[in-house]
Amino acid sequence: MTFRQGGSLDTSGVSGGGRGGRGGRRGVAVGGGVGGLAVVLVALFLGVDPGLLGLDQGDGGRGPTSDSAQRFQTHIDQCDLRQANADTICRIVATTESLEDVWGTQLPDQVGMRWVQPHTTIFTGGVDTACGAASSDVGPFYCPADQDVYIDPAFFDEVLVGRLGGSPAGAAQMYVVAHEFGHHLQTMLGDIRRSQQDPRGASSGAVRVELQADCYAGLWAHYATSTPAPDGGEPLLESLTPSDVDAIIRTAEAIGDDHIQRSGGARVDPDSWTHGSSEMRRQWFLTGYEQGSVEACDTFGAPV
Repeated sequence: MTFRQGGSLDTSGVSGGGRGGRGGRRGVAVGGGVGGLAVVLVALFLGVDPGLLGLDQGDGGRGPTSDSAQRFQTHIDQCDLRQANADTICRIVATTESLEDVWGTQLPDQVGMRWVQPHTTIFTGGVDTACGAASSDVGPFYCPADQDVYIDPAFFDEVLVGRLGGSPAGAAQMYVVAHEFGHHLQTMLGDIRRSQQDPRGASSGAVRVELQADCYAGLWAHYATSTPAPDGGEPLLESLTPSDVDAIIRTAEAIGDDHIQRSGGARVDPDSWTHGSSEMRRQWFLTGYEQGSVEACDTFGAPV
């Protein structure tokens, strides 16, 4: 997935470090298809059920240092489209803008609802959120209580690729961001709560929530290279190749519950799943990508 080679980015929706001052825990964070995977891996080795990302992990409450937050912010503010093709932080920023363009068009057209862009926080070490404190071990996640997507860029190389065997391609990173934005859409549509009402099992509400976010990520990919900017300018993404789709599918399969359990030396136990199998994740991303329809992403009404 290649961004246009020139042009500026609106970086106002992305900030560096935790914003702090959120008060007590008022909600439960939802792990995007990869959110919480480091925690899940540790839990599987220890024989502990990691649940659905109740946060308060480790030293997350201390949050990032002011120096690291400022470094991230300076980096973010200097991002442009050319850098987004080579730099992880700038790729995250550009992906959030592409997602805003696509959902800002498709949500009114398909659902009759105005898209409200979530905030995105890039952090390292730990961060305070309205869902509780989290360390980087949690991985990328979305907090419904503050409608914020939280991402530690180091996760992509250290966990997603290094531990799980996901693709190192930029398209895989963009898929992760798009999945987290899918959780935000679920919050807007009222579906996010289903993950807690039925939190475990191959056909549980939790799994269906995660698979739907995969489908929404596929829907974004379907339109990303054809949706113009709000001012009528060219789409931010100028190409999406078969190899890009293959990279996303490889990553979706790498974060399937069955693959994670095998990687951790545990038996495959569908009753413990919270995110879905590799095949489920591949299938639902492709459903969104091939059909480009919010209606087609109804995982709650479909057999899984």
